Amino acid sequence: MDVRTATTGDGDAIRAIANASLHETYADALGEQTVSGAVDKWYNEQRLTDRLSDEGTLYLVVADGDDVVAFSESDLSGEGAATIEWLHVHPDHRNRGLGKRLLEHTETELRERGANRVEGRVLAANDGGNAFYQEHGYVQRGERTLDLGGEEQTERVYVKLPEGEESPDLTEERETEDGTLYVAYDERERGSLAPFYATYRSKDRTERYGYYCANCESMDAAMDSMGRVSCGNCGNERKATRWDAAYL
Repeated sequence: MDVRTATTGDGDAIRAIANASLHETYADALGEQTVSGAVDKWYNEQRLTDRLSDEGTLYLVVADGDDVVAFSESDLSGEGAATIEWLHVHPDHRNRGLGKRLLEHTETELRERGANRVEGRVLAANDGGNAFYQEHGYVQRGERTLDLGGEEQTERVYVKLPEGEESPDLTEERETEDGTLYVAYDERERGSLAPFYATYRSKDRTERYGYYCANCESMDAAMDSMGRVSCGNCGNERKATRWDAAYL
């Protein structure tokens, strides 16, 4: 069994694993159509080729002889935070310890690339995925509501810090022209230039304000009715994230 960096030649295997794993895990909760739409958009040949060549993206695969049976897909923000977007093991190869081995290799590689904080994101409907992160030292630090296939779903955010480090206060107070606002550094959206972070009017995060743009340190970022986030000051734009393909 070998864990290695993925290449473009692994594309067909990655698509097949994602298709089988997502349907096995989410079809009952989200519906076949929603899952199929996500697979078609997120693992089509062009997008996968672009992702594999992106320096800010890490793809690792588990090879069993000539067969690729699992993969992880992660993003680095450039600010010390990394997100494991997906960790898929083909259903035919589960319960062999491959997920744990792949997770450990993924964490090691991300830290070697400069990450000091690793996040994992899992829908609440995925009991096995939530238990997996909890069993391997991750602590839930937040959640968000998604509209998937016309139904609301909760996505939980898990965080793992280097051993011995205490969890930092991830809400920062900032004075702005609109008064005191609070930046939630554990509620992050990928941007074309730098991440966006959710902002609130109170530290307890009961009243949402908008977004903070890490590229220009501006609060001049907003989401339109189509879910697009952009900064009016520097042009930073939100990149599509894991479940955007299912907003159909």
